[in-house]
Amino acid sequence: MPRINGNEIRPGNVLEHDGGLWVAVKANHVKPGKGGAFAQVELKNLRDGRKLNERFRSEDKVERVRLEQKDQQFLYQSDDMLVFMDMESFEQLELPADILGDRRPFLQDGMTVTIEYYGDEALSVTLPQKVTCTIAETEPVVKGQTAANSYKPAILDNGVRVMVPPFVGTGEAIVVNTETLDYAERA
Repeated sequence: MPRINGNEIRPGNVLEHDGGLWVAVKANHVKPGKGGAFAQVELKNLRDGRKLNERFRSEDKVERVRLEQKDQQFLYQSDDMLVFMDMESFEQLELPADILGDRRPFLQDGMTVTIEYYGDEALSVTLPQKVTCTIAETEPVVKGQTAANSYKPAILDNGVRVMVPPFVGTGEAIVVNTETLDYAERA
């Protein structure tokens, strides 16, 4: 694994630090008037989600880790486990359902997701950026309500609440951004 200097850490880098795998969330490079420059880095543990603020001087060496990404297909949920299939080797993999957090309702049967691996250990699951959902319930359209920034609440078929423009009605298919959990467009 490549070793990098402490001042080369950028957001998104995965590091091996204090016996764990951490992703750099924020990196602020500071050059004080007295003393050497350093990077103030906010780290998040990939295994348990803990956060840590660490200061790295430019002469500090850290291990940068490259994660392997594989596209896998979601098959089904069994109890609290999600079952995925490798599309090349057809091997099946079970992961805990809480690995997706608040994005879990957007996982659909047959959906292709990207799973990041460190060796043989699956660390994270990334959904497609946009997912099509159907509106189960929303307020009716109000005539004359054409303000550009007015939105109304809607409940999707998967139970998630989102804000939608006033012209979207019940039963319509919309596209939702899975990163921000916001309405993107009509399907």
